[in-house]
Amino acid sequence: QLQLVESGGGLVQAGGSLRLSCAASGRTASNYGMAWFRQAPGKERELVAVISWAGSPSYAAYVNGRFTISRDNDKNMLYLQMNSLKPEDTAVYYCAAGRKTYLHPQESDYWGQGTQVTVSS
Repeated sequence: QLQLVESGGGLVQAGGSLRLSCAASGRTASNYGMAWFRQAPGKERELVAVISWAGSPSYAAYVNGRFTISRDNDKNMLYLQMNSLKPEDTAVYYCAAGRKTYLHPQESDYWGQGTQVTVSS
């Protein structure tokens, strides 16, 4: 089994930056895509970004160049650099992983517990 633990969330003013991390541990396997999701109160969970095992990224349209997803496979880490944050970015951010994650991130096998990001106006 794979365990995912997010960190790096917090309170930031609009226009500021945060760097989220997701640490993978346990019986890890290769060929896992990874993704970042977010969920605000009363809203559905939505995809933020996805990255293949080899490091090819893809982003939701609303990111508009503000975020960068990356990974370090040697360290079993996933990152999300978030710049120019807006109040509407406020949500719990989750990382996910699995063999289907890159093309079908909603069907990820493993999910973290989430980290809160709050952006004040």
